[in-house]
Amino acid sequence: MISRDLALRLRRTGLHWHPTSGDRFGVLVEGVDDVFTVSEMTIQAHDYPTGTVLGFNGTTEWALDSVAQDDAVWLPREDQLRELLGGTFRSLARSTDGRHQVLVELAGRPEQVFTADSAEDAYALALLALITAAVERV
Repeated sequence: MISRDLALRLRRTGLHWHPTSGDRFGVLVEGVDDVFTVSEMTIQAHDYPTGTVLGFNGTTEWALDSVAQDDAVWLPREDQLRELLGGTFRSLARSTDGRHQVLVELAGRPEQVFTADSAEDAYALALLALITAAVERV
């Protein structure tokens, strides 16, 4: 799973999340490190004119009725991160030390390798570079 730190860094770059079933997220409350999953049965995304609210339906393990999307951080899965990389993604491999390496080709730059302990974090580092490069071009 992507680290919370990298998820927060992606959020700060402006990466927007549209909650759908199966998405994982954390709540931005100090001391709460739980990971939740959007699901039609327990946690649903409700869209209102004022924003999206994640409603907890009958969950007994945590005393929470709902949380605004702005108070949650998306923890994208490996497949979601790869999809966001789009055509820049070239490969995922394991290095000799067991770490994961994502190779991407950013427009106008040589291929770059991003290495992390998990595949998700390697994808997230590559996505951060992609977003940063896009912002710099604007």
